[in-house]
Amino acid sequence: MEQTALRLGTRTFGPTDLVVMAIVNRTPDSFYDAGSTYETSAALDRLDEVVEAGADVVDVGGVKAGYGDPVDAAEELRRTADFVELARARHPGVVLSVDTWRSEVADELCKRGADLVNDTWGGHDPRVAEVAARHGVGLVCTHAGGLAPRTDPYRPAYDDVVATVVSAVTSLADRAVSLGVRRDAVLVDPTHDFAKNTRHSLELTRRLDVLVATGWPVLVALSRKDFVGETLDVGKQDRLIGTLAATAVSAWAGARVFRAHDVAETRQCLDMVSSIQGHRPPAVSRRGVV
Repeated sequence: MEQTALRLGTRTFGPTDLVVMAIVNRTPDSFYDAGSTYETSAALDRLDEVVEAGADVVDVGGVKAGYGDPVDAAEELRRTADFVELARARHPGVVLSVDTWRSEVADELCKRGADLVNDTWGGHDPRVAEVAARHGVGLVCTHAGGLAPRTDPYRPAYDDVVATVVSAVTSLADRAVSLGVRRDAVLVDPTHDFAKNTRHSLELTRRLDVLVATGWPVLVALSRKDFVGETLDVGKQDRLIGTLAATAVSAWAGARVFRAHDVAETRQCLDMVSSIQGHRPPAVSRRGVV
């Protein structure tokens, strides 16, 4: 199916635009940055930094994806609500995404200015899509294999992981549209590592064109994930090169939005892919001319 424009907040992204989604974690125990943006001032500095580096979307999360201390909805909102409001005022042209599986949290954050709900746990709370529809914002539909939030996979098995993911995320996307979410504001994410082992995530990357062919805009969250670390046998601090390789492959296959810790590097990687594809002219062209 042909790709169409993606409209989020005040921004419209064309079918060949490659979009960087930066990560700002409001958690003290985040996977990669270890709480470096937990304090509001540090988070605002990070926000300014990623926008300057080329982020089109900023994804704000208040709960670590993996195991950790319990975080209830009130605490999640304490970490995120005021920040979303500050971020909206500070960068009115940036698309603000909120990473939450809770409908009550999504509802409040949309009131504060969020443009997109990144429901990383695959519709665990089915009312999240209703919230997105009510507020007229976008929605990311993901595959978490039925796992409860903050649960690691244990020996996941699929006859065909790609077929399973395609079926799950497109069903969620169709449901979102039926509830009133704009079709041009819905994305699908195969959700690498969630309910998957490393071989599953590699296969999803290798066959990402199958998901792209559904016509739904594809978001990939590859940044420094465990499948990169296990593939190369490196720790999270040494996963940038592997992440960028997976990013380039995914962009070539047709993914459109890329959730990333390393914004400047990801922007350069995507610009290079886009130029090779013929969608972006070189920034300068002097060789053989002058």
